[in-house]
This record gives sequence, structure tokens and C-alpha cells, in this order.
Amino acid sequence: MNLEYKSLLPEGFAASSRVWVYQASRLFSINEALQIEGMLEDFVSGWNTHGTPVKGFGALFFGQFIILMADETAAGVSGCSTDSSVRVIKQIEQTYQVNMFDRQMLAFVVKDKIQMLPLAHLNHAIENNFVTPGTLYFNNMVLNKEELENKWIIPVKDSWLAKKIAKTA
Repeated sequence: MNLEYKSLLPEGFAASSRVWVYQASRLFSINEALQIEGMLEDFVSGWNTHGTPVKGFGALFFGQFIILMADETAAGVSGCSTDSSVRVIKQIEQTYQVNMFDRQMLAFVVKDKIQMLPLAHLNHAIENNFVTPGTLYFNNMVLNKEELENKWIIPVKDSWLAKKIAKTA
């Protein structure tokens, strides 16, 4: 599986640009992905904060992760403009019957595929070596472009999950 994504991120956005990562509960089909990309383009082109256009970016990565980014160097993102971004994600949820807000579902790269694992099953996965310190984990809690580039897809041992592995070892 090709995990190269950094070249797909927009140039000209500050490293401090705010980032939101939404993970779908399943892989989108090609048709769905194309429709979602269109929805994200429409949203970003009209994204405003108090009447000022937001320098924004939105895209679907790996057929399962929606990334929204706002460069706040020109105009900060207000609560209302953040709410509008959440509305488009909720619209995607309803339209495609997926969950985009389940923070208890973890994503890993296992056997060259993205595999979803409920947090409640993590200890079992660790005990049976399905998840190891070197397993790649999607750290969807990244906050800005710099973190997205450097800390989104990381080995479990470099994430908050490292403590879980230490407890079960």
C-alpha cells in the first residue's frame, strides 16, 4: 500500500494551518469518493469566516479519511465556520451511511491494508501480535499541517498507544 500523501497536501499553506481529520467507518467506493471530493471542493470554495473567505483545503485520503485544512494566517476560523465544516461532514455521514465521528475506532496498516479496530479490542490485538510497536497507526488527533505531515501515520510505539502496549507486554 502506497502511504505517500504529503505531495497531495496544498503548497502555500502555513505549517500552523489548522487540520481536522475525519475517519470513515468504512472505505468509500470509487463513485462515492468522487462525489465526496466534489462536496469537499464545493464546501471549501464557499468556506467563510464572518464573511471573509477561508483559505481552505479539503480532500479524501486513502478512500477513508477526510482532511480539512484552514490556513489562518489571513483570517482565523470562527466557531460558525468550524460548525459549517462539521455540517458538511455530517451530510457525508447521512448521505453515505457511515460514521465519521467515532473516536473509539482506531485505524492501522496491517498486511498492506487499512484495518479498523475498536479501542475495546486493542488489548486482545496486542496480546495476539496483530498490533505491534512497529504497526503503523493513523493518529487522527493531529492539529496542524506540520503535524499532519510528520505525525499522522506513525508507528504505534510513537503514539499514545505505546502505553497500552507497555501494559500488556
